[in-house]
Amino acid sequence: MDLQLHRDPRAFTALADPFYGTDTIRHTVALTVMARFLGMAREQAPIMGTLHHDGGLIGVALRTPPWPVIVSGLPTDPVLLDSFLTQWLAADPELPGVSGPVENVTAVADVWTRRTGGTTKVALASRLFRLGELIPPVTTGQAREATEDDLDLLVTWRDDFEIEALGFQRARDEGPASIRRMFENRDSVILWEDGGKAVAWAVASAPIGGMSRVGPVYTPPEHRAHGYGSAVTAAVSQHARDAAADDVILFTDLSNPVSNSIYQKIGYRPVYDATELEFVRLPSTM
Repeated sequence: MDLQLHRDPRAFTALADPFYGTDTIRHTVALTVMARFLGMAREQAPIMGTLHHDGGLIGVALRTPPWPVIVSGLPTDPVLLDSFLTQWLAADPELPGVSGPVENVTAVADVWTRRTGGTTKVALASRLFRLGELIPPVTTGQAREATEDDLDLLVTWRDDFEIEALGFQRARDEGPASIRRMFENRDSVILWEDGGKAVAWAVASAPIGGMSRVGPVYTPPEHRAHGYGSAVTAAVSQHARDAAADDVILFTDLSNPVSNSIYQKIGYRPVYDATELEFVRLPSTM
């Protein structure tokens, strides 16, 4: 088994895109990263790998530092993963963690802990939902599309969302650029207003492979318990469908039962569970 590491995003995408395209919902994060971020100038270059066996492509993985490696496209066989990690860690010895569907993540993490003697810590446990029949909630206020005039507010809310979801900010200085990319990519960036005041925010990506992913969705604490989060999610979901998305999906934080409940009330149905694990190295292996 051979892991081929790629320097050219175009060559990697030519191999990975058809592989991921067999199940766009399962590989939504990888497809989004490929479409949006691999060609960007970054302080640290992306790490892109394709796994080959007997002349065939059997797996794909990629990482855009400082984020963990995305493993939705890897096999779960421990023998294959042991060979994969041997080759991957030679190029990426500071690998911080792994993310993807639970079964893929667990399989990679089990091999990593056995090899290193380290442990793992759950950074995020989530569930992917797909929209069925959209059922807009009834609440006060109305939706509007955000503009560049809202940039400062959205940067603040993006930072607040990341701290609340992860407990820290991964890329502290990327807020303004991240919001501007949403506008440049023609994502649906929607604010919910009540009484002329912005009270919630949601984004749905422009369709990639017929799929639009909702997120982030954020309501500041002082505006919660009024149905604004449900309302802005329904509004941005309709925008995604109007943009010709065949599938509208979103991830929820499993530690937040409220969000998991409200999304189902407006028509989202569970598909699979995903997780992000942080690798914790022992002092002797660091």
